[in-house]
Amino acid sequence: MKNRARTALPALSSALMISLLGAASAQTMTAADILGRLDATQKTAKDLSFRLSGTGSLDGSAQKIDLTVQSIPAASLARVVFAAPDALADNIVVVNKTEVRNYLYLTNQITVTSAAKAAGQAGMTGLDFSQISNFSALLKNYDVKVVGTSGSAGNRLFTLEGTPRANGTDEGRARVYVTEAGWRPTRLQLLDGAGKVRADLNVTNYKQNSGLSAAKLTTLPRDAEIIRQ
Repeated sequence: MKNRARTALPALSSALMISLLGAASAQTMTAADILGRLDATQKTAKDLSFRLSGTGSLDGSAQKIDLTVQSIPAASLARVVFAAPDALADNIVVVNKTEVRNYLYLTNQITVTSAAKAAGQAGMTGLDFSQISNFSALLKNYDVKVVGTSGSAGNRLFTLEGTPRANGTDEGRARVYVTEAGWRPTRLQLLDGAGKVRADLNVTNYKQNSGLSAAKLTTLPRDAEIIRQ
């Protein structure tokens, strides 16, 4: 029995050491690690779609926000369809590598803007629809850190917080919640310089490889007036 105990002790010590090292590695996962996993998972998808819904401060008042995003990552192509707020209901935004097409339902017009100009107009704490389908790209102009981790290994939820790098912004921040189960975003928050939440949006109905086509994503009313900006 003593010999068995002596044999078992080294094995038990090794197993415990491996377990502790694994736990330490999990605890020290960086923002770059998490964003890398998020980006890599998206790049393997032929297409993806999800719903963003919650509340946001628009024109000085809290309003419901509800939109659906469809994307073909390899083509840098995305389509955003608004259900709320009422002022944007049925508006559609189509984004590719070079331009953003914004269909305005009430006027039956399509404004065409370069992707670079559209990103600049969004502001650092605004929703940049040229990157809305790619959360890691959405944070490319932020210094990002991990500010929270919850849950057990394999099913952890990481909270990333980004501070704008550029000068002259309103010093707002962005928070993205990422689940380790599938490496996907679950929530997006936009905060002002004082830390007040300007938008709080949940990511639901997240799907990959559902058979979306470029033709479907780029379709807009043919009779709409085209306005180039």
